[in-house]
Amino acid sequence: MPESARQALLLVDDDENNIDILCLDLEDCGYDLLTARDGVEGWRLLQDHKDRIKAVLLDRMMPNMDGMEFTRKLKADESVARIPIVMQTAAAEKEQVVEGISAGVYYYLTKPYEAGIMRSVVEAAAQDFERYAALRDEVAELKKNGRLMREGRFGIQTLGDAHQLSTFLANLFPDSERVVTGILEILLNAVEHGNLGITYEDKGRLIREGSWEAEVERRLALPANKDKTVDVHFARASDRIEITVRDQGEGFDWERFLDFDPARASDSHGRGIALARLLSFDSLQYLGTGSCVTGSVKI
Repeated sequence: MPESARQALLLVDDDENNIDILCLDLEDCGYDLLTARDGVEGWRLLQDHKDRIKAVLLDRMMPNMDGMEFTRKLKADESVARIPIVMQTAAAEKEQVVEGISAGVYYYLTKPYEAGIMRSVVEAAAQDFERYAALRDEVAELKKNGRLMREGRFGIQTLGDAHQLSTFLANLFPDSERVVTGILEILLNAVEHGNLGITYEDKGRLIREGSWEAEVERRLALPANKDKTVDVHFARASDRIEITVRDQGEGFDWERFLDFDPARASDSHGRGIALARLLSFDSLQYLGTGSCVTGSVKI
């Protein structure tokens, strides 16, 4: 594949030694590594290579344009706003972490950090970007259909089912691209955490081991799970559209996942519900133990 067509990561740090370490840790990750010594140079590289950059690993404290200014600039530019940012910094105070997350930082790594954790976070960010981009492409293809649907009921079992149904349902909303990510996240959560009982801690370990998908498939095949479904109800009213998702699990401590938590800022997962609530739905309400959730959009 020509170098100009390969997917890339953008590394922005004013410390040359840090850049060298990052390049060493990521040298066999499968991406081209584009490096910049400050935000100004990083922004130029981002504009020049925006079609192939899948994640930005960004230092917070830099001359000319620091990491926070770079983040705000990126999030204000529709052409690159969805590229995830992994901010790595020595600024570890809770207020600074909250400021970064509020500005749109996807992951937050506090120096010093383990190379393995950094790599898993960067790879997770790039994979999430690819997944969401693919969903938006599918939504665009199906945009012409489904506007007349008033109500529907569906049942899913697998992660593949969740991907297919999320793109179908997104087309029933006025702003399909806005809701598709949120729909997918609550469906995935219902399958893997609800029906299959994969805990937050389980998923973190499985991702680190590279065995998450294999464990999902193993649990799907267990006699206790093979007949479980996630029930999905779509309803259109005069002023809103709602999706209600109900799994067959025991529930979870859903309140702690409604917002971005600085304590989990360096974890490789755990952002889906907060993303769904903040970006996709006007209202996201979990009922009881959390095995049922309704997402609503005003129309």
